[in-house]
Amino acid sequence: MCRAHGLAGDFGVRAWTSPRRTPLLYPDAVTLSEEATADDVLAAIDTAGGGCSVKDGFASLDLSGAGFDVLFEARWLYRPAGAPAPAPPPGTAWAPLTTPAELAEWATAWDAGGGLSALFRPGLLADPVVTFLAGRGAGDGRVVAGAVVSLGGGAAGLSNVFAADGDIDAAWAGCLSAVARLRPGTPVVGYEHGDDLAAAVRHGCAEAGPLRVWLSP
Repeated sequence: MCRAHGLAGDFGVRAWTSPRRTPLLYPDAVTLSEEATADDVLAAIDTAGGGCSVKDGFASLDLSGAGFDVLFEARWLYRPAGAPAPAPPPGTAWAPLTTPAELAEWATAWDAGGGLSALFRPGLLADPVVTFLAGRGAGDGRVVAGAVVSLGGGAAGLSNVFAADGDIDAAWAGCLSAVARLRPGTPVVGYEHGDDLAAAVRHGCAEAGPLRVWLSP
C-alpha cells in the first residue's frame, strides 16, 4: 500500500518503519521482533501532528509514555494449508479483480460511504503479490463482499475482509474458499478482532498470538 502511494519504508532488524506519514488506516511502523523497543519504532517515524500509528505485532510495547493510546487489541490468525476449505456460500460468486473500474466498485463497497475508497489505487492491480477478491451477488452482480490477499513468506495474508450486506460469516467462508481455489496448498494468515475474529475462527482459523495497534491522538 505504501509503494502504491509513492512511499518507501525501511526494514530494520526489529521493525519496519516509514519516515513519511503512511496512508490513512495503515501503520507508520510495524514491529518484526518481540525484542523491539519504543525507540526502534518512534525514532524512525514522523510523530508530529497526531494520527501516527504503530502496529505492535507482539503486543509487547508500552507507548503510553510517548502520548500514544491503544486503538485496539487483536489476535493473529493462522489457517493451515491442509485444512478443508469452507463451502462457498450459495448465491455469491467470488473472483479476483482485473480492472480499475472493478477496483473502484470494490473500494466503494468496502468503504460504505466513509470517504476512503481512494486509498486503493489502480497500480495495486499490477502488483504480483496482491489480489483483490470480490464476492458478487448472483442476481445483479453487485459486490456484496470482498477481501485482499497478499502473498509473502510462504503464506497468503488475508485482510480487508468485508460484507456490504452484513453477512460477515458468508464473507469469510467465501474468501477462504476462493483462496483455497486460487492458491492451493498455501496457509492463510491475518489478524482480526471482534465479530470478524469470531467469524474467522468459526471457519477454521486458529488464534496464534496477540497484537496491538497504538495511535497518537
